[in-house]
Amino acid sequence: MAPKWRELADKLAEQIRRGDYAPGKQLPHIRVLVEAGEGSKSTVHAAYKALEAEGLVTSSRGHGTVVRQQAPLKRLGVARYDKAKWRDGDEVAFIADRVASGRAYRRNEQTQTVSLVEAPPAVSEAHGLPAGAEVYARARLVKEGDQPTHTLTSYYRPEHVEGTRIVDPTPGPAGRGGGFRVLYDAGYEIDHMKERIFARPATADESKLLQLPPGEPVVELHRTTYTADGTVVEVAIGVHAASRFAWEYEFQVPDSATDKEDPK
Repeated sequence: MAPKWRELADKLAEQIRRGDYAPGKQLPHIRVLVEAGEGSKSTVHAAYKALEAEGLVTSSRGHGTVVRQQAPLKRLGVARYDKAKWRDGDEVAFIADRVASGRAYRRNEQTQTVSLVEAPPAVSEAHGLPAGAEVYARARLVKEGDQPTHTLTSYYRPEHVEGTRIVDPTPGPAGRGGGFRVLYDAGYEIDHMKERIFARPATADESKLLQLPPGEPVVELHRTTYTADGTVVEVAIGVHAASRFAWEYEFQVPDSATDKEDPK
């Protein structure tokens, strides 16, 4: 026979899955379930910890135990960088993901700090800068409602962005079209990118910042953005809660053999 806490955890999990507790809603306070005869304080606490470990809820001081969004956000690949979105419109990358996922968004769901820092080794190498060189770091924390989804820090050479909206710490994207539009207006049109993604355990600070359940890994993104002549105009490093994203790529399949046979 399963222990009482397991029975309660399974009961609550079923209620969450059938929608009795919607994403973003808080589960009853432990005291309420104790008074309802669901078990002792330790039993309810153990049930809640089990739900958290299974990725169904998050628990934090001040927010209680909250049901997590179960359908992950689409994190678009190539499509999120479509120039029609940011050059000709107002759909920056994180908004493109929300639109593709059928989710609402608010501009204050992206906040940032901007500072002049010594470039981390990977950043100085990508930018072709000497060790110790300074770059602008635009660090964002992105949320869906009150739930953090990821962090993203973009690093820029000062001569590329000094005096632009990119170095303005006002919350939200860097104006219409975001950072890519700012670079475009400054004469640095993005042409191609290189992305590398990998999963790893979250650090203690990342788990706290992203409100991760125990044991959840993160997906780290490294993005290098180039102009047509190969100039690096942005190096970005993102840390994503693994369960909150589904990475989606759609692209033309190369045919190198055909390209070589082209008489042109």
